[in-house]
Amino acid sequence: MKRAFGLVGLILALGIGFWIFKVQYSSGPTGGAPPKQTIDVAGVKNDLLAIAQAERLYLAGHNAYATIDQLQQEGSLSFSGTNRRGYNYTADIDDGQHFKVTATPSDPAKAAWPALTIDENMQVAQQ
Repeated sequence: MKRAFGLVGLILALGIGFWIFKVQYSSGPTGGAPPKQTIDVAGVKNDLLAIAQAERLYLAGHNAYATIDQLQQEGSLSFSGTNRRGYNYTADIDDGQHFKVTATPSDPAKAAWPALTIDENMQVAQQ
């Protein structure tokens, strides 16, 4: 009789554990976003990090931050920084000492996708 209750208890505990696991992880790490969106947003985050690193290098050489066009002219970016992966990239420079690069969806099919930003602190944020 004790074995039967032990077995039922074990099955019940495993069932509860499985249910919790399914509820917590069924939507995945991206909150259920489609795979293409997940991949493209990850690429945009990498682009923003590359632009921010180029800004840091430009600051070291010129004592001020630059626009994306200036970074491209200097060869600091290995890609076209204004439109990539269906996103437009813009850099707002504040007195040459602060920057904020914003990536906003430009493709109508991606209108509901998140806008992303990065600043001199090298932190990517979603808007």
